[in-house]
Order: sequence, then C-alpha cells, then structure tokens
Amino acid sequence: MNETAKQSTSTRKQRLFEFNHAIPTATAFWLAIASWTIFFGLWETAVALHLTNAVLLPGPVTVLSSFVGLFSEKDYLYDIGMSLYRVFASFALACLLAVPLGILMGTFRRVEAFFNPLVSAFRYLPAPSFIPLLLMWFGAGEGEKLALLFLGVVWFLITLIMDHAKSVPTDFINTALTLGGNRVQILRTVIIPTLLPNVLTAMRQILAVSWTYLVIAEIVAADSGIGAMMMRAKRFVHIDEIMAGIITIGILGLSFDLLLRKAHRKFFQYLESNN
Repeated sequence: MNETAKQSTSTRKQRLFEFNHAIPTATAFWLAIASWTIFFGLWETAVALHLTNAVLLPGPVTVLSSFVGLFSEKDYLYDIGMSLYRVFASFALACLLAVPLGILMGTFRRVEAFFNPLVSAFRYLPAPSFIPLLLMWFGAGEGEKLALLFLGVVWFLITLIMDHAKSVPTDFINTALTLGGNRVQILRTVIIPTLLPNVLTAMRQILAVSWTYLVIAEIVAADSGIGAMMMRAKRFVHIDEIMAGIITIGILGLSFDLLLRKAHRKFFQYLESNN
C-alpha cells in the first residue's frame, strides 16, 4: 500500500508540474485570479500593519476608491480616450512603415543591406532623447506625442518582422519559382500569407512597448491623457490617483493584448489545431 501511495503521489506531482504541458483554461483562469489575490492581499496587509507609509504607498482599497473620484469629478474618461488615440494612431503609423519594410528587408538581401544599418542604429537610441528635437519640430501639440510614440516602437517592429520574413522556408520559395511564379506573385501568395501569423504576434509584442512610452509622451506639455492626470496628481501628492493611472495603463494594455491573442486564434485556427 505504501508503494502504491508513493507511486500515486509521484504521478500527481508529474501531472502538476510537466514541461510545456497544456493546462485547462479554467485552471489557468483560477491560477491568474489567485496570483492577483495574493498580490493585493499582501499589499493591503502591509499597509494595514503600518509596514509602509500609507501616504506614499496607499493600500489597494484606497487606490481603487480613487477611481470613483477620477471618473465622476475629473473627466478621467476623456483622459483615457486621448491616451488610446495617441497609442493607436502612432502604432498604426508605425505599422504602415514597419510591416512592408520589414517584409522587404527579410526577403531581399539588398534591401536589408541598405536599410538595416539605419534601423539598427536608431534601435539603440532611446526615444525620450528626441524630446527636445520633437518639441522644436512639432511644438507641444499632438504631433510631438505621436512622433515620440512612433519612434519608440517602429525600429523594433521592423527588426522583428524582418527576422520573421527570413524564417520563411526556402523550399516554399523554390517551389513557387519552379512553378513559374515571379517575384511579385511569390511575395503576395507565398511569403506574406506565411508571415501573417508572425506579423500579428510581433504587433502584439510591440504594442506593449508603446504603452510603456505613453506616460513619457504625456508628461511633456500635455493637458489631457493618463500621463497628464498623473502629473496633476503629483503636484498635490495624490499618490492614490497616480497609482490608479498606473493600474489603468496596465488594464488597458492587458485588455488589448488579450484581444490580439483572440484575433490570432480566430484568423489562424489552423495553427491552433496543429498544436
């Protein structure tokens, strides 16, 4: 009986922790709920036991209650709308440049040899360092904010898409050439369809980077947006509102990440079935 019990325990442990083993959706959901519950519970406990300064680090209950005042008294919905517009307008412009250029660079070596030195150099330059130039070129209006968010993501997106384009199997291209396809036909019917799942994945990854630059874009001469609200709260030491802004950005970013994941599953169901 003891040996049977040991084997049962060993089997249970193996099932609980297995390498790259898929788990049910319900299990993943409740594990996520548990992690956030523990995080907020420890945070609230630390404040309640006076282990932290309640002024500089208010508890989650205080932070969540500040949302009521933000939405009812401070036009927070408009700030969120402006932030969404800046993120997605700048990201759409970045995609318009990065997707075709990344595909061409990953497909044709001469295109890569011409553009990659520039892309690689700009990729290592921090986007906030351009703020003084952007302010002189575009002023303190929307153009400066959109340009900063654009510069923060476009070089990384080009590089990711270029790398994915290079990974298209050579056999696909050679087969299309054997069948008489020209460059335009192969690009349109072989390379781009093969790349589309990875392009959407790259866009999902880089959209997260765009959210990280949002506050930087909105703290410079901005009168609207989540970042501008956080700077106003800083003047009056409303730490709860600053943390509410941080939580808002996290919720928005996570929500759109989940939407893109669902879009990936919907449009490329054949990849899910292969897994």
